[in-house]
Amino acid sequence: MPRFNERTLPEVATAAAVPSPAEPAPNRRATLALTSAATAVALMTYTAPMVTLPQTAAALHTPLSAQAWLLNGTPLGLAALLLVAGSLADDYGRRRIFVAGTFALGITTALGALTTTTWLFTLARITQGAASAALLASSLGLIVHAFPDPRGRLHATGVWGAFVSGGIALGPVVTGAIPNWRLAYGVLGGAALIVAALSARRLSESRAPRGGRPDLAGAVTFGLALVSLVAALTLGRDGWLRAPVGLLLLAAVALLGLFVAVERRTATPMIDLSLLRRSRFLASSAGGLFTGLAVIGLFSFLPALLQQTLGLSAMDTAWLFLLWSGLSFAVALQARRLSGRISPRLQLALGFVLHAGGALAMLGALDAGSWPRLLPGLLIAGVGSGLLNAALPLLSVESVPAQRAAMGSGAQQTFRYIGSCAGVALTIALATSSGGGLAHGADIVMVVSAGLALLAAAGVVALRERAA
Repeated sequence: MPRFNERTLPEVATAAAVPSPAEPAPNRRATLALTSAATAVALMTYTAPMVTLPQTAAALHTPLSAQAWLLNGTPLGLAALLLVAGSLADDYGRRRIFVAGTFALGITTALGALTTTTWLFTLARITQGAASAALLASSLGLIVHAFPDPRGRLHATGVWGAFVSGGIALGPVVTGAIPNWRLAYGVLGGAALIVAALSARRLSESRAPRGGRPDLAGAVTFGLALVSLVAALTLGRDGWLRAPVGLLLLAAVALLGLFVAVERRTATPMIDLSLLRRSRFLASSAGGLFTGLAVIGLFSFLPALLQQTLGLSAMDTAWLFLLWSGLSFAVALQARRLSGRISPRLQLALGFVLHAGGALAMLGALDAGSWPRLLPGLLIAGVGSGLLNAALPLLSVESVPAQRAAMGSGAQQTFRYIGSCAGVALTIALATSSGGGLAHGADIVMVVSAGLALLAAAGVVALRERAA
C-alpha cells in the first residue's frame, strides 16, 4: 500500500483536487447547495423517530426491549456501508453514487411509512441508512473536487457540517408538526426525490479510479461484524452474561479480525489501514466514534425520555430539542471563523468538554419534573455539538489525500455511526434497567455520556501532543 508523507499532504491534496482539463468545471454553488440539502434530508430522516418513538412503537406493537432497533436501523446501515460507498464513489463516480443514494433514500423512506411490523420498519430504516451512506460519503468528495483551494474548502466543509446540525434540528420539528408519523416519512421521501432529480441535472462527475474490483468481501465482513455488535448491545439489556450476548460479541470480534485480514490482502481496500498510523486520521476517527457514543447516543433517546417522564407532547419535545440542535447549526455555520486561531483537533476537544458540561448541567431535571432546568444544559451542549460538526468534516478530508476524500469522509462517518449504534443501545439499556425508574436512569445516562466525552477530549489532545 502507498505511504503518505504527512508534512507534504496539503500540497499534494490541493494539486490532486484540481480538475483535469478533460473534466467539466463543477458549479460550486450548485454542488454546495445540493450536497448540503441532501445531507440535511438524510439527517432529518435519521432523527425522525426521536420525537415519534412512543407513537411509532405503539403502532408497530414494539416492546420496550426492542425499541433500540427502531432508532438503530439507520445508523446500522450507515456504519455498514459508508466505507464501501466512499470507495465506490472515488472509483466509479461521486456524482453517480450521490444521485443513486439520494434517490434510494427517497424510495426507502416512503416505503418505511407503509410498514406494519417492527422488523419491516427496522429493515426499511437499515436501507435508509445504506442510501444515506452513499450520499454522505460522496458529498464531501464532490465538495473537495469543487473547492480545491484551502480557503474555499474551509468554507464549504463548514457549511456542509452546519447542515448536518440543521438536519438534526429540523427532523424532530417537521415530524412533530405533522400529526401522523407515516405522513412525515412520506414528506421526507418526497424531499429526497426532488434533490435527487436536481442533482442529476446540475452536478458534475468526478472520480479517482484505482482499478480493481469493489471490496465486497470487506463490505460483507464489516457489515456482519456491526450487526453482531449492535445485536449484542441490544440484547444485553436483558442480561449481559447470557450465552447469546457472549456469542454475538465473539462473532463481532472474529468478523472484525477477518475484515482486517481481508483489507490487508485486497488490491482495492475499503480503507487504507496504514492511515491508522497517522495522528490526524486517528483524531478524525476517534472524534467520530465518541460523537456517536456520547452525543448521538444521549440525544437520540432523550426526546422519548422527556415524553415518558415529563409528559411532553411530540411537538413540545421537538421545540425543546431545537434549542440544542438549532444552536448546534448556528455554531457550526460560524465555526469557520476559528480557522487560524484554533486547530480542528482542539476544536474537537473543546466541543467534547462543552457537551460534558451540558450533560452534567441537566442532571436531576427529569427527576424533579422540571423541563426549564434542562435549558442551560441544552444550550451548552448545543455549542459543543456545533463545534464537533464543524471540525469533523474538515479533519476527515484533511487526513487523507484529496483524491481519496470520499473514503476519508466515509471512514470518519463510519466510526461516528458505529458509536451511534453502540451509544443508542447503551443509553436505552442504562435508562430502562435502573431500579429507580426512567428519570433516575436518565441521570445515569448523562453521567456516562459526560464521562465518555471527557475521555474523548483527553484522547484528542493526547494525539495532538504526540504529533507535535
